[in-house]
Amino acid sequence: MDLEKQLREIEAMGNDHVGSSTDTPLRSDAFELSDIEKIAKIKEDVRNIMNTLGLDLTDDSLKGTPTRVAKMFVQEIFGGLHPDRKPKASTFENKYKYGEMLVEKNITLYSTCEHHLLPIVGKAHIAYISNGTVVGLSKMNRIVDYFAKRPQVQERLTMQIVEELQHILQTKDVACVIDAKHLCVNSRGIRDIDSSTVTSEFGGKFKDPNVRRDFLDYINLDTEF
Repeated sequence: MDLEKQLREIEAMGNDHVGSSTDTPLRSDAFELSDIEKIAKIKEDVRNIMNTLGLDLTDDSLKGTPTRVAKMFVQEIFGGLHPDRKPKASTFENKYKYGEMLVEKNITLYSTCEHHLLPIVGKAHIAYISNGTVVGLSKMNRIVDYFAKRPQVQERLTMQIVEELQHILQTKDVACVIDAKHLCVNSRGIRDIDSSTVTSEFGGKFKDPNVRRDFLDYINLDTEF
Protein backbone atom coordinates (compact mmCIF):
# COMPACT_ATOMS: atom_id res chain seq x y z
CA MET A 1 0.00 0.00 0.00
CA ASP A 2 1.49 3.37 -1.00
CA LEU A 3 1.91 6.15 1.54
CA GLU A 4 -0.72 8.45 0.00
CA LYS A 5 -3.36 5.71 0.22
CA GLN A 6 -2.44 5.03 3.86
CA LEU A 7 -2.77 8.73 4.68
CA ARG A 8 -6.19 8.91 3.00
CA GLU A 9 -7.41 5.92 5.03
CA ILE A 10 -6.18 7.52 8.27
CA GLU A 11 -7.96 10.78 7.40
CA ALA A 12 -11.16 8.87 6.64
CA MET A 13 -10.91 7.07 10.00
CA GLY A 14 -10.65 10.40 11.82
CA ASN A 15 -10.64 10.16 15.60
CA ASP A 16 -12.88 7.10 15.85
CA HIS A 17 -12.10 5.14 19.02
CA VAL A 18 -12.00 1.54 17.86
CA GLY A 19 -11.11 -1.13 20.40
CA SER A 20 -12.02 -4.67 21.34
CA SER A 21 -11.40 -4.74 25.09
CA THR A 22 -10.28 -2.76 28.10
CA ASP A 23 -6.77 -4.17 27.77
CA THR A 24 -4.08 -1.92 26.35
CA PRO A 25 -3.15 -3.42 22.94
CA LEU A 26 0.30 -4.94 23.46
CA ARG A 27 2.21 -7.52 21.47
CA SER A 28 3.25 -10.76 23.17
CA ASP A 29 6.92 -9.76 22.88
CA ALA A 30 6.40 -6.28 24.37
CA PHE A 31 8.84 -6.81 27.24
CA GLU A 32 11.56 -8.90 25.64
CA LEU A 33 13.80 -5.83 25.29
CA SER A 34 15.22 -4.20 28.40
CA ASP A 35 14.57 -0.53 29.10
CA ILE A 36 18.15 0.27 28.05
CA GLU A 37 17.67 -1.53 24.73
CA LYS A 38 14.36 0.23 24.11
CA ILE A 39 15.91 3.63 24.85
CA ALA A 40 18.74 2.96 22.39
CA LYS A 41 16.32 1.97 19.60
CA ILE A 42 13.89 4.82 20.22
CA LYS A 43 16.78 7.31 20.34
CA GLU A 44 17.72 6.38 16.77
CA ASP A 45 14.09 6.52 15.64
CA VAL A 46 13.69 10.03 17.06
CA ARG A 47 16.98 11.05 15.47
CA ASN A 48 15.67 9.83 12.09
CA ILE A 49 12.43 11.78 12.52
CA MET A 50 14.31 14.97 13.35
CA ASN A 51 16.71 14.48 10.45
CA THR A 52 13.78 13.93 8.09
CA LEU A 53 12.23 17.19 9.30
CA GLY A 54 15.47 18.95 8.40
CA LEU A 55 16.56 19.83 11.93
CA ASP A 56 20.25 20.38 12.66
CA LEU A 57 21.17 17.81 15.28
CA THR A 58 24.61 19.35 15.76
CA ASP A 59 22.96 22.39 17.35
CA ASP A 60 23.55 22.53 21.11
CA SER A 61 19.82 22.84 21.79
CA LEU A 62 18.87 19.78 19.70
CA LYS A 63 21.69 17.27 19.92
CA GLY A 64 20.47 15.79 23.21
CA THR A 65 16.80 15.65 22.21
CA PRO A 66 16.74 12.06 20.82
CA THR A 67 18.12 10.70 24.10
CA ARG A 68 15.80 12.84 26.23
CA VAL A 69 12.73 11.78 24.25
CA ALA A 70 13.69 8.10 24.35
CA LYS A 71 14.19 8.15 28.13
CA MET A 72 10.92 10.05 28.58
CA PHE A 73 8.98 7.49 26.53
CA VAL A 74 10.35 4.42 28.29
CA GLN A 75 10.82 5.62 31.86
CA GLU A 76 8.16 8.32 32.26
CA ILE A 77 5.12 8.94 30.07
CA PHE A 78 4.84 5.29 28.90
CA GLY A 79 6.23 3.71 32.06
CA GLY A 80 2.80 2.32 32.94
CA LEU A 81 2.99 -0.20 30.11
CA HIS A 82 5.22 -2.51 32.14
CA PRO A 83 3.30 -4.72 34.61
CA ASP A 84 6.26 -4.69 37.01
CA ARG A 85 5.50 -1.02 37.66
CA LYS A 86 1.93 -1.64 38.82
CA PRO A 87 1.60 -0.14 42.32
CA LYS A 88 1.23 -2.55 45.21
CA ALA A 89 -2.14 -1.87 46.81
CA SER A 90 -2.60 -3.54 50.17
CA THR A 91 -6.08 -3.53 51.64
CA PHE A 92 -7.09 -3.18 55.27
CA GLU A 93 -10.07 -4.25 57.31
CA ASN A 94 -12.80 -1.62 57.49
CA LYS A 95 -12.64 -1.50 61.29
CA TYR A 96 -14.67 1.70 61.45
CA LYS A 97 -17.57 -0.09 59.71
CA TYR A 98 -17.86 2.96 57.46
CA GLY A 99 -20.68 2.10 55.08
CA GLU A 100 -21.04 5.19 52.92
CA MET A 101 -19.11 5.91 49.76
CA LEU A 102 -15.55 7.10 50.01
CA VAL A 103 -14.63 9.67 47.36
CA GLU A 104 -11.17 10.71 46.20
CA LYS A 105 -11.65 13.64 43.84
CA ASN A 106 -9.50 15.96 41.76
CA ILE A 107 -6.72 13.43 41.16
CA THR A 108 -4.40 15.11 38.67
CA LEU A 109 -4.09 13.04 35.52
CA TYR A 110 -1.47 13.19 32.78
CA SER A 111 -1.76 10.71 29.93
CA THR A 112 -1.03 10.48 26.20
CA CYS A 113 -3.52 10.12 23.36
CA GLU A 114 -2.64 6.98 21.43
CA HIS A 115 -3.87 8.46 18.13
CA HIS A 116 -1.50 11.44 17.94
CA LEU A 117 0.82 10.91 20.94
CA LEU A 118 -0.22 14.27 22.37
CA PRO A 119 -0.97 14.95 26.06
CA ILE A 120 -4.24 14.33 27.88
CA VAL A 121 -4.47 16.50 31.00
CA GLY A 122 -7.29 16.50 33.51
CA LYS A 123 -8.80 15.25 36.75
CA ALA A 124 -10.01 11.82 37.83
CA HIS A 125 -12.65 11.34 40.53
CA ILE A 126 -12.99 7.92 42.19
CA ALA A 127 -15.46 6.47 44.68
CA TYR A 128 -16.09 3.11 46.26
CA ILE A 129 -18.35 1.58 48.89
CA SER A 130 -16.48 -0.78 51.20
CA ASN A 131 -17.32 -4.46 51.15
CA GLY A 132 -15.34 -5.00 54.35
CA THR A 133 -11.96 -3.73 53.15
CA VAL A 134 -10.43 -0.34 52.38
CA VAL A 135 -7.38 0.76 50.42
CA GLY A 136 -4.90 3.52 51.24
CA LEU A 137 -5.92 6.86 49.77
CA SER A 138 -2.63 7.47 47.97
CA LYS A 139 -2.92 4.08 46.27
CA MET A 140 -5.91 5.34 44.29
CA ASN A 141 -3.78 8.20 42.96
CA ARG A 142 -1.02 5.73 42.09
CA ILE A 143 -3.45 3.47 40.24
CA VAL A 144 -4.67 6.42 38.16
CA ASP A 145 -1.07 7.40 37.43
CA TYR A 146 -0.07 3.84 36.47
CA PHE A 147 -2.82 3.33 33.90
CA ALA A 148 -2.46 6.90 32.62
CA LYS A 149 1.24 6.41 31.84
CA ARG A 150 0.70 4.64 28.54
CA PRO A 151 -0.78 5.49 25.15
CA GLN A 152 -4.48 5.74 25.98
CA VAL A 153 -8.01 6.52 24.99
CA GLN A 154 -9.95 8.09 27.84
CA GLU A 155 -12.76 5.54 27.75
CA ARG A 156 -10.33 2.65 28.26
CA LEU A 157 -8.45 4.49 30.99
CA THR A 158 -11.67 5.07 32.93
CA MET A 159 -12.64 1.40 32.75
CA GLN A 160 -9.15 0.16 33.63
CA ILE A 161 -9.12 2.23 36.82
CA VAL A 162 -12.52 0.88 37.90
CA GLU A 163 -11.66 -2.73 37.08
CA GLU A 164 -8.37 -2.55 39.00
CA LEU A 165 -10.06 -1.15 42.12
CA GLN A 166 -12.86 -3.69 41.87
CA HIS A 167 -10.22 -6.42 41.83
CA ILE A 168 -8.27 -4.94 44.76
CA LEU A 169 -11.33 -4.24 46.93
CA GLN A 170 -13.26 -7.34 45.88
CA THR A 171 -16.41 -5.34 45.23
CA LYS A 172 -18.26 -4.10 42.16
CA ASP A 173 -19.19 -0.88 43.99
CA VAL A 174 -16.60 1.37 42.34
CA ALA A 175 -17.06 4.47 40.16
CA CYS A 176 -14.78 6.76 38.21
CA VAL A 177 -15.33 9.99 36.29
CA ILE A 178 -12.57 11.64 34.27
CA ASP A 179 -12.73 15.19 32.91
CA ALA A 180 -9.75 15.95 30.68
CA LYS A 181 -8.46 18.11 27.88
CA HIS A 182 -6.96 16.41 24.83
CA LEU A 183 -4.25 18.40 23.10
CA CYS A 184 -5.00 16.54 19.87
CA VAL A 185 -8.24 18.58 19.95
CA ASN A 186 -6.98 21.71 21.73
CA SER A 187 -3.70 22.30 19.86
CA ARG A 188 -4.29 20.77 16.40
CA GLY A 189 -7.21 19.87 14.15
CA ILE A 190 -10.19 21.92 15.29
CA ARG A 191 -7.96 23.70 17.88
CA ASP A 192 -10.76 24.21 20.38
CA ILE A 193 -8.92 25.23 23.54
CA ASP A 194 -12.01 25.27 25.77
CA SER A 195 -13.50 21.82 25.18
CA SER A 196 -12.88 18.87 27.49
CA THR A 197 -13.96 15.24 27.47
CA VAL A 198 -15.89 13.58 30.30
CA THR A 199 -16.04 9.79 30.66
CA SER A 200 -17.51 7.64 33.40
CA GLU A 201 -17.73 4.06 34.57
CA PHE A 202 -20.20 3.04 37.29
CA GLY A 203 -20.14 -0.39 38.89
CA GLY A 204 -22.42 -2.19 41.34
CA LYS A 205 -24.43 0.14 43.56
CA PHE A 206 -23.30 3.15 41.52
CA LYS A 207 -25.62 2.02 38.73
CA ASP A 208 -28.46 3.14 41.03
CA PRO A 209 -29.35 6.68 39.85
CA ASN A 210 -29.61 7.97 43.43
CA VAL A 211 -26.19 6.63 44.46
CA ARG A 212 -24.70 7.89 41.23
CA ARG A 213 -26.22 11.32 41.81
CA ASP A 214 -24.73 11.44 45.32
CA PHE A 215 -21.30 10.72 43.84
CA LEU A 216 -21.66 13.44 41.20
CA ASP A 217 -22.79 15.87 43.89
CA TYR A 218 -19.67 15.04 45.92
CA ILE A 219 -17.44 15.97 42.98
CA ASN A 220 -19.58 19.00 42.06
CA LEU A 221 -20.24 17.74 38.56
CA ASP A 222 -23.53 18.77 36.98
CA THR A 223 -23.35 16.38 34.04
CA GLU A 224 -26.24 13.93 33.86
CA PHE A 225 -25.40 10.27 33.17
